[in-house]
Amino acid sequence: MSGDPEIHAENEGFEARLKAYEGRPAAATGTGRDPVNQPMIRHWCEAMGDTNPAYTGPDAIAPPTMLQAWTMAGLSRRSERTAAYDELLGLLDASGHDAVVATDCEQEYLRPLRPGDEITFDSVIESVSERKNTKLGPGYFVTTRTDIRAGGVLAGTHRFRILKYAPARRPKASNAPEERRPRPVVNRDNAGFWEGVARHELLIQRCTGCGTLRFPWLPGCNSCGSPEWDTVEASGEGRVYSYVVMHHPPFPAFAPPCAVGLIELAEGVRIVSNVVGVPYDRVRIGMPVRLEFRRYDDELVLPVFQGVAP
Repeated sequence: MSGDPEIHAENEGFEARLKAYEGRPAAATGTGRDPVNQPMIRHWCEAMGDTNPAYTGPDAIAPPTMLQAWTMAGLSRRSERTAAYDELLGLLDASGHDAVVATDCEQEYLRPLRPGDEITFDSVIESVSERKNTKLGPGYFVTTRTDIRAGGVLAGTHRFRILKYAPARRPKASNAPEERRPRPVVNRDNAGFWEGVARHELLIQRCTGCGTLRFPWLPGCNSCGSPEWDTVEASGEGRVYSYVVMHHPPFPAFAPPCAVGLIELAEGVRIVSNVVGVPYDRVRIGMPVRLEFRRYDDELVLPVFQGVAP
């Protein structure tokens, strides 16, 4: 193996210390802050635009994808979190891997949850990867697995993976070209949307079976299941339904802080995009916005929304 053998041995020793945390608890004997309840189910469905009748009425169940919601602590630190998990994160922080980004999650559903179910859970540090080189910087993927129970019976599992990394430092040469924005992923299900954007049209899918509008583009209708659809062009009027202001980490081609909004269009569907034209700290929920198209380079045109500050 090439490289300095002492550095290699040091890295192996560090990774062995990380691996020693595999199988140790990350949270023990946790309890949900509230039983499964209809108000939270209603808020979730409203936010997601999910009108499935299974989530309403006297025999309602909770949407399966709410599985993690019943274990979350809000902004407070959970008392169930273990010293072992804190030690693992502290070890990574001390080694310079002090930035974190959530990468993905996996859920498995074993039984539906219903209003009134009392939730308990336990989490384990399932795995710590070998050192990985990523565009963000070198780091380690840490995966926890949470077993979620209702009335003592296993209802599902939630795997959550984060990357603890050392931010890459890339000094930019004075004559280096500007970084390009990431390209959108175009596939057979959304190609028509991006073709519309290139023509400065924001197209919304419309089910020809039941007339339901949907966004983002999908191969079939969530309301009636029909695969047949056409499109309508959005008027461009909307309002800020929700938003976040991105400060960190900085990415090439972006200039934080910047406002990213969940925009509710006049037609009733929602789209995520930048709110432009007003200072990021003046963006507000309910602010009216107007669609415009911005060209970022020779290839990329994106829909953004011009805000109107109060």
